[in-house]
Amino acid sequence: MAFFDFAKRYVGGLVIEEGLNYLAKNPEKNIEKLINLARRFAKAEWHQKQLEHVANLLLNDTPQREFAIRLLKNTHPNVRTKMFVDFFVNAVFLGVPRQIEMSEKLGVHIPWFILIDPTTSCNLRCIGCWAGEYQQHFSLGKDLMDRIIKEAKELGIYFITVSGGEPFLSKEFLEVVEKHDDVLFHVYTNGTLIDEKMAKKIVELGNIAPAISIEGFEKETDERRGKGVYTKVMRAMDLLRENGAIFGFSITATRKNIDVITSDEFIDHLIDKGVAFGWVFMYVPIGRDPDFSLMLTPEERAKVRSAVHHWRNDKPVFVADFWNDGPYTGGCIAGGRNYFHINGKGDVEPCAFVHFSVDNIREKSLIEVLKSPFFAEYQKRIPFSENLLRPCPIVDNPWALREIVTKVGAKSTDGGSEGLLTPEMAEKLDDYANRWKNVSDKIWEENYIKKEEKVR
Repeated sequence: MAFFDFAKRYVGGLVIEEGLNYLAKNPEKNIEKLINLARRFAKAEWHQKQLEHVANLLLNDTPQREFAIRLLKNTHPNVRTKMFVDFFVNAVFLGVPRQIEMSEKLGVHIPWFILIDPTTSCNLRCIGCWAGEYQQHFSLGKDLMDRIIKEAKELGIYFITVSGGEPFLSKEFLEVVEKHDDVLFHVYTNGTLIDEKMAKKIVELGNIAPAISIEGFEKETDERRGKGVYTKVMRAMDLLRENGAIFGFSITATRKNIDVITSDEFIDHLIDKGVAFGWVFMYVPIGRDPDFSLMLTPEERAKVRSAVHHWRNDKPVFVADFWNDGPYTGGCIAGGRNYFHINGKGDVEPCAFVHFSVDNIREKSLIEVLKSPFFAEYQKRIPFSENLLRPCPIVDNPWALREIVTKVGAKSTDGGSEGLLTPEMAEKLDDYANRWKNVSDKIWEENYIKKEEKVR
């Protein structure tokens, strides 16, 4: 650990800060200088190929070049430096080797990040909320959050994703963020509590990247989240942009908003607001009042996939698709493979959407919960399908989730998830999975199998 700490201090010091400030002064010219400098040091063939791919994106007239220049110019220096050090240096450059080392030493897989809920409380009651059935007013508390993050860092985990409830209802959470300033906190928030004071605090801390939930324009957002929420969200985005924060958006795709959220008008509007990244989630029938009528049809799910690919190729923003990006993640990332979820009560779940548990973090260490038989059964089934467009054990392979939960005796953490195991819901989920299989198998064959064969 002594070398690890020394390396962090060295690469996270003034050299990086001064380099980023230099880039930001004239990114149009200085990006090219940086690329040319990197070419002198790239000796390995695979490094050279990667560098030339990046150079092609950043030195030509591409959305990716526009994206990089916008971030360098518009981000507050404190955020720019903290984000770079905490993400690229701590979480990736130093964190990943540490995770590999500890995995071998402990005989258990160490994930890249953890999702935690500081509180189950929320100031909204959104229709179909995935966390809507958790009992309100539970909180991890400052000491427990501190312990979790300390243990995570010992394992090489420096990226913490945060949800809830509404994370910004927890003042203790901000105290923990400030204490662990070498960790990047990616916070899913409804955005309604981000006022001028909070926006300045986020920039002052520098290691918070908020993702603000939105359902479309005003009609779609207020219909699901409550009257006036869209106006508050737009104001939050304006404040974050004006203060120089790096922030993004989070969308839940439903049958009601599918046409709006996949339009160029919508993504262009968010880019104008200053978003740097975004997440697209698909509504799944868990949480508050599960409603199968909100689920995307297989054809609509394919439409979301096409929209996200279009945005990544043609728009100056990075967008990830939690369900359709299985081909790039090797299938499901949950169950301790790349992440797991600790809810506000302390229950350890394989995924934010899989509300079953066998352990509670209040009673066990991170290492102990990572050795959970629940996670072991989960991981040995990944990928749940050879078609990586069908990665999910909830909606794509629901029979697998039923088998795992039954085998390890996992208990519901929200009082409603048992419904997934009932014959009625099982029949509906199996039907959906089979219908998506028929659509996705064609996409998989055409876009991945045949392309791979051509490369060979």
